[in-house]
This record gives sequence, structure tokens and C-alpha cells, in this order.
Amino acid sequence: MFDAAEAAFGGIDVLVNNAGIMMLSSLAQTDDENFDRQIGVNLRGTFNTLREAARRLRHGGRVINFSTSTVGLKLETYSVYAATKAAVETLTAIMAKEMRGRNITVNAIAPGPVATDLFLNDKSEELVARMAKMNPLERLGTPEDIASAVAFLAGPDGGWINGQTLRANGGMI
Repeated sequence: MFDAAEAAFGGIDVLVNNAGIMMLSSLAQTDDENFDRQIGVNLRGTFNTLREAARRLRHGGRVINFSTSTVGLKLETYSVYAATKAAVETLTAIMAKEMRGRNITVNAIAPGPVATDLFLNDKSEELVARMAKMNPLERLGTPEDIASAVAFLAGPDGGWINGQTLRANGGMI
């Protein structure tokens, strides 16, 4: 992926780590396959691209990782998912420091419930409605809400934000 981007565009300026899976179950009911899949996609996938970005991102670049507001909410059945994303937040803060001298910012966005398949799948209408009401804006986020946060961090207005996690969740937490 990095080779293709460098060949097509002459270099890499922005990395957005937004791949993720969410497999909900209680700790007692989480099997090794569920655990390993979430670690593989949510944590190892992010780690692999961060490692490459650390080596190949151009001076002045931007890294935006995806976390989740469930890291702060600590909801039942979200344990492994939230744990992988808490690790992403830690990688974010450390990489921001490791990029010292290259003018590269490294941040994370932690969305709350967003009206996407990742959130909506396997949830009852009642649960979705209840979660939408958890924030003071009383609605689910939209993909556009999150895209705006990404654009801010990737653009010139986000240049002084570094090593932070932006909780884009309507004030839920």
C-alpha cells in the first residue's frame, strides 16, 4: 500500500487508520478467535501502518488513528474492542513524541455511536434509540461528522494538535 501510494503520488502526507471490527460479547463468552481477530485488525493493523508511516511519511505529515468513545464509557460486552482501541490511543500518544523534529502530527479520533453498519449491525431499534439519547445532542453521529473531524486534523487548522484523542461523540463522554 505504501509503495503504491509513493509511486502514484510521489510520497505520503496523510495516513488515516480507520479499519476496525467490533465483535461484542462478555469477557466470559469471548473465545480466542474473537479476541485474536479484534487484536489482528484493530491493533496489529494499526501498528503495522504506524510503523511504515514512521519510516515513510513526509515531513509535515499527518497520522489520524481511529479509536472509540467506548474506551471511556466502559460498556459491558465491549471489553476486547475497547481494549484494542485503548492500545491505539497509547500508540498515538507515543508516536507523536517519536516524530519529534519531523513536524508530523499523530492524533486519534474516538467516535461515539455513528450511523454506520459497524454500529448498527445486530442492535435492536430500542438499543440504537437509547444510545442515540446518551449524548446531549440526542442523535447518532453521521459519517460526515467524523469526516469533518478527520479533515480538521489532516488539514492546516489541525497543525497544533498533536498526541491527542478527539472524542467526536456529541458530548457523550
